[in-house]
Amino acid sequence: MTTTAPVQLQVDAIAGALGAEVRGVDLGSLTDAEFAAVHDTLLEHLVLFFPEQHLTADEHRAFALRFGEAEIHPFITKLDDEHTEIVVLEGTARADVWHTDVTFSQEPPICSVLKAVTIPARGGDTMWTNQYLVYEALSTPMRELLDGLTAVHHAKPFGHPEIQAVHPAVRVHPETGRRSLYVNRTFTSHFVELSRGESNALLEYLFTHSEQPQFTCRYRWTPGAIGIWDNRVTQHYAVADYADARRIERVTIVGDVPTGNPPRWAAFDGKLSAYDLIDAQVSGALPVDERTTVNAD
Repeated sequence: MTTTAPVQLQVDAIAGALGAEVRGVDLGSLTDAEFAAVHDTLLEHLVLFFPEQHLTADEHRAFALRFGEAEIHPFITKLDDEHTEIVVLEGTARADVWHTDVTFSQEPPICSVLKAVTIPARGGDTMWTNQYLVYEALSTPMRELLDGLTAVHHAKPFGHPEIQAVHPAVRVHPETGRRSLYVNRTFTSHFVELSRGESNALLEYLFTHSEQPQFTCRYRWTPGAIGIWDNRVTQHYAVADYADARRIERVTIVGDVPTGNPPRWAAFDGKLSAYDLIDAQVSGALPVDERTTVNAD
């Protein structure tokens, strides 16, 4: 009987909340055992960084595809006709707002695999949050409320507010079984079961809560580095503190349907107070549902 010794990666945590730098493997030629070790390490640390990999476009794509099927992003520039799975982010393509990628999709991405190509002499870091810890730091009554809510996510930042999906406010990770807060400042519009005013107030609290430093890590990119993050349980923010050229290339892996508790209440009945309606208009939120009326009482 032949046995394979477990792969020992060199893993160095970069923060207390999440994130680790990994050395000792060549992502362009991973064995199955090495990939399994990378996968398990990702589940533990949520975001991994592999310095000095310098993968070709084909190697980048091939490594990413080991996590699943590649997403062809509907809005972002592609590398070329032969590598439509790889999107290019450079110049004015800045993501300096906290977000979880493509939550307006019915099946948001599992993960993303990013290659740092051109990095400014200073600045251009990226930050992530651990949404497990964000959820676990909430009070028991707040967690119980959120466990029974669902939220609408939309593609309004890309100019398509009609593209929407509804997901649990608290997501259960399909591999670890842990719960995490699943709303984000960029794509989450409102809670289905609450009025617009209630949604705006609660979401703003949750956004601010989730962006606290104790839940984050920050990484300084170097050319050729590869980063992977679990999009199901993190948010990220590209720090826009640079003037030099910055170019990154990314492959994103098609996800699964987020699961959590079913909603505990029916959808809000649409009878907004005048305050709620004005608040929705001033905030620039999505147009109120067609079923919405104003309660003049």
